[in-house]
Amino acid sequence: MTAAPVRPALGESLPVGGAMRVMGAETEYGIHAPSAPGANATMMSARVVQAYAQVTRQRAAGGAETRWDYTDEEPLHDARGWTLERASAHPSQLTDQPPVLDAEAVALAYGREELELDGEDEAGSLLMNMVLGNGARLYVDHAHPEYSSAEVTNPRDALIWDAAGDLVALAAVRRLAADPELPPVNLYKNNTDNKSVSYGSHENYLMPRSVPFGDIVRGLTPFFVTRQVICGAGRVGLGQDSSTPGYQISQRADFFEAEVGLETTIRRPIINTRDEPHATADKYRRLHVIIGDANLSQSSNYLKFGTTALVLSLIEAGLAPRVEVYEPVSALQTVSHDTSLTAKIRLLDGRRVTALDLQWMYHEAAAKLAQDTGVADAVDGDGHTHDVLERWAATLTQLDSDRGAAATSVEWLAKLSLLEGYRDRDNLAWNDARLGLVDLQWADIRPEKGLYYRFLARNRMQRIVDDAEIAAAVTEPPSDTRAFFRGRCISSFGKDVVGASWDSVIFDVPGYGRLQRVPTREPLRGTKALTGGLFARHRTAGPFLAELLGHNTAPPPA
Repeated sequence: MTAAPVRPALGESLPVGGAMRVMGAETEYGIHAPSAPGANATMMSARVVQAYAQVTRQRAAGGAETRWDYTDEEPLHDARGWTLERASAHPSQLTDQPPVLDAEAVALAYGREELELDGEDEAGSLLMNMVLGNGARLYVDHAHPEYSSAEVTNPRDALIWDAAGDLVALAAVRRLAADPELPPVNLYKNNTDNKSVSYGSHENYLMPRSVPFGDIVRGLTPFFVTRQVICGAGRVGLGQDSSTPGYQISQRADFFEAEVGLETTIRRPIINTRDEPHATADKYRRLHVIIGDANLSQSSNYLKFGTTALVLSLIEAGLAPRVEVYEPVSALQTVSHDTSLTAKIRLLDGRRVTALDLQWMYHEAAAKLAQDTGVADAVDGDGHTHDVLERWAATLTQLDSDRGAAATSVEWLAKLSLLEGYRDRDNLAWNDARLGLVDLQWADIRPEKGLYYRFLARNRMQRIVDDAEIAAAVTEPPSDTRAFFRGRCISSFGKDVVGASWDSVIFDVPGYGRLQRVPTREPLRGTKALTGGLFARHRTAGPFLAELLGHNTAPPPA
């Protein structure tokens, strides 16, 4: 059946020059079944998604079986102006196709009838994609469960809805642990198994397409090389396989091999060129950032989003610092391996500067732009930029002169303080396997097991948001983006929603005769202000669509 387009009303624009913009996160969780070490990771990940569907009971209402709509996915478009041939693409790049599981893998992992969904084939019998009522997506990304957060408009909300994903993952882990016939599954918010495999924590930022991509590369590369000092998650071991003893700032730095490129799992680039806007294509570019670590620290995660948004505002204004790093990939790893923060990296103009020096250059430029545009005013500003600038400056100052204070907010330093305590107490060398286990346990998403959560409970880590805000975001979508419309459609009319994506929701309502695709290509439309009343007025999908589509009456019963 064909789909009928609908154009929702236009929303408001965001202030320019500061930390506000449409943004979101993607987190792939490390996964392990201690009692089944040889288990198929993709099947375990599917089991996680299945478990969360059972937790939410959306399956009974039909919501959990809402399929992801791959229609507008274009992962092989390159921002530099071409499209990669599918025959030349690595299989991991083909994210516009649903995952496929062979019959043997399904049979090995799912022998019990009650764990199966009705489907016409083996892959179809497993739930591997969920569109959630909070506007997010939970799905199987190759060998990992992935939570992609709803779109938000500011770094504080980015932190909240990303942390909500940890509670989603935790609920699935709890559900699996309660079933005596299934092996328990542990999930970790980290980026490597320390055996040469890395998995991603990606960020997404919307930008005007009018900004030349070359300006983005030049403006972001020095910033990304050094951003890790404020938002690295820390890692035991140097090198992709951790074979060299030591500790480094970033979980991901050693896995990057190129400056610019389309790939995300091989030849990883500092600047990713995937051109898949998930929005009006001639108006927007979605910057797909793959270089960040997965953060549990609220401050590190908040600054990761906030500072990057500020730097993008600099680039859009043509005011990014005029600096270029010599051999950025090598510099990235030099910075990561230097926990003293004293190593100097070479610039193309011959200067040698520290990572903190470069971060201060960006902070000063961002502060001036924010002041000139008025968005940083503590009273009359945008409500976010002032705080990001203040926290950024405070963190850089502490990293330079008061590392003890910095360790309460900067994740790699907090973890290092923990590891140094074990090293001093037991006289451990950096290649002692026990330190690797401590590193892993830091990232365990179970509060009773995860060492990060022990630090948080003892006030050794700063809070920016409280637990209640995060818990609410597990079920509630952000109010000021199209995610509100998507999430409310799922939670209110899930049994009538047959497909959804970032830029559309597809209804199958009796009486219409064809699928009704509601496009959501403008990220600031579909907000609570624009559509909240519509949801409040209707309890069923037919009348809801009738008003949305401008029909005088709802369709007759089928």
